Amino acid sequence: MCRNGARGIPIALAALLALGGGRAQAQAAEDPTFIDQALAWFNPNAARSEPPATDAVPYQVTFDVTGDASAKGAISDASNLESLRRTPPSGAAGLVRRALADQDRIVAALYAEGYYGGSLAISIAGRPPTAPDVFSAVEAARAAGPVPVIVRVATGPRFRFGTVKVLDTAGRPLPDPPTLRAMRLLPNEPALAGHVLEAENIIVSRLRDAGHPFARIAGKDVVADHATGLLNITFKVAPGPVATFGPFSVSGTSVIKPDFVSERIDIRPGEPFSPRRLSDLRRRLLSYEIIGSVRFIEADRLDAQGQLPIEVQVSERKENYFGFAANYSNTDGSTANAFWGSRNLFGGGETLRLDAQGSWFTEKSDAVPDADPFGYNFSATFMKPGIFTANEDLVAKAAVLREVTNAYVREAVTFVGGVRHRFNDDFNMQVGVDLEASQVETSTGTRDYPIAGVPFDFTFDNTDSQLDASRGVRASATIEPFAYFGDAGAGPLLMKASIATYHAFDEDKRFILAGRVQAGSIIGASMDEAPPQRMFYVGGGGTLRGYDYQSASPRNAAGIIVGGLSYFAASLEARLRVTDTIGIVPFFDVGSAFASEWPDFAGLQYSYGIGLRYYTAVGPLRIDLAFPGDSTVAGTNYGIYVSLGQSF
Repeated sequence: MCRNGARGIPIALAALLALGGGRAQAQAAEDPTFIDQALAWFNPNAARSEPPATDAVPYQVTFDVTGDASAKGAISDASNLESLRRTPPSGAAGLVRRALADQDRIVAALYAEGYYGGSLAISIAGRPPTAPDVFSAVEAARAAGPVPVIVRVATGPRFRFGTVKVLDTAGRPLPDPPTLRAMRLLPNEPALAGHVLEAENIIVSRLRDAGHPFARIAGKDVVADHATGLLNITFKVAPGPVATFGPFSVSGTSVIKPDFVSERIDIRPGEPFSPRRLSDLRRRLLSYEIIGSVRFIEADRLDAQGQLPIEVQVSERKENYFGFAANYSNTDGSTANAFWGSRNLFGGGETLRLDAQGSWFTEKSDAVPDADPFGYNFSATFMKPGIFTANEDLVAKAAVLREVTNAYVREAVTFVGGVRHRFNDDFNMQVGVDLEASQVETSTGTRDYPIAGVPFDFTFDNTDSQLDASRGVRASATIEPFAYFGDAGAGPLLMKASIATYHAFDEDKRFILAGRVQAGSIIGASMDEAPPQRMFYVGGGGTLRGYDYQSASPRNAAGIIVGGLSYFAASLEARLRVTDTIGIVPFFDVGSAFASEWPDFAGLQYSYGIGLRYYTAVGPLRIDLAFPGDSTVAGTNYGIYVSLGQSF
């Protein structure tokens, strides 16, 4: 690469400067600014800003790109002259400094796109930034208007990957290295500099997964062959010794005891070193609300037993919190919720959350048209970790509520409590009691419904995010026999299950396909005996978007919703991220509730629509617009849903 028309920089050295590491380390010590800027190119979200300048020098920048014109976008994106053009620099010296900094940024951008043999020249008021008279030229030009700045780039040919070798420090081929496809260094593919950096991480990760905690890239040779247009790469790898886990120590705790953390570390000294085991441990510890972050600090050498000691450094969250949340839907009704919680109630990681929720049913209830549309739900949720061993937690929730729907109006006191056992980091089971005393008004009158059941809840979740999963499976199932089930008495059995899966088609997770299936059944109770609030309903944001809440459910002779003994629902979404913060989500839902004990799929309904996502630090903000397949059944022509997090 030539700058300002002056040739003489060896292409191999220039490539190494852009890629970092290896021979570039010596140059980095002399010119850290260049390396920082080159690496910053791979982080397009890095903030670029300058304070307002005194003695501002307005300028106009023009990009003259020859060779491969498609590179112009990457060049202008990398340029501070372009991104900061609305913030003029201070004085002629400020403009010259900005142009000089752009030389390194643009070179790094060209390398990132695979152009290693081009030339770059920047002129300010017709003079190179390094010219002795450039300051006087700027001062003369600014009198006539914005100072002209021209960035001339000849990209040259786009290099492609040639030979790629992965050797140990003795020059021998590394046993079982990652494939060229895994490293994204396939022959004749564009030689993007970012892929070379990623390949280093992939090689090191592969070795760490194989039990080499000290694996590192000792150096690399990157040579651009101008005769063939190929970029040839040799990685020199120092694997380090194979290790096992050693003792774990805990630091950073203050309101919780270190034993709280150490008792939940299920990795024993002598186990083979595995980054996956550490990742699973981190996720498990973060499931406790009092723990805000977990960092593993690995020792820089093995101990006398050949084991790797690890320090678990945790940070704690504030013990108490409060907040407010709201949901809106033109089909499901709207809710507002205020809450207060403790993450460490008695000093052992116990949690307590108090919620006060108000709701407003959008339209009059079909079953009870003169009912007040306002509802409430006051609840307390408690969890005590480690009641028997570190794998068992006590959980309980009590609530006093009033619920208004199209099918019924309910006033109730409820309690659900039990013990949750963790089998592993993905799978747990909970066994408990389910008690309810309720008064339910329907179109046929008002009844009291005593309910007592023993629910068995199973949960599996190996996804990578609760609010915006891109891979994995999330499944839940409940089997609940009842000792009392309203007018049905003892004996009925409720079963329901849900499974969702997520798959990202690209490394940047910009295209994710997500699907979910839900189903349920009540066995041993007739339509007249089952409590209305425990029957199944389909319609609304949780099952079938675009339909009024509960509308895709069985009805009586008067057309009033009465619920079903079974249901089926499924959803498919294509989550497409257009920018770093904006995404669109076309979706398709299908589902219905049925009067039979098992879904018979008669009268199955469907809907379709489009969603907008705004991605924030805490999760995506969701706005969905859905249209029903049958507006007569749906009771509306469209549905709008607003919430935080994906729909499932």
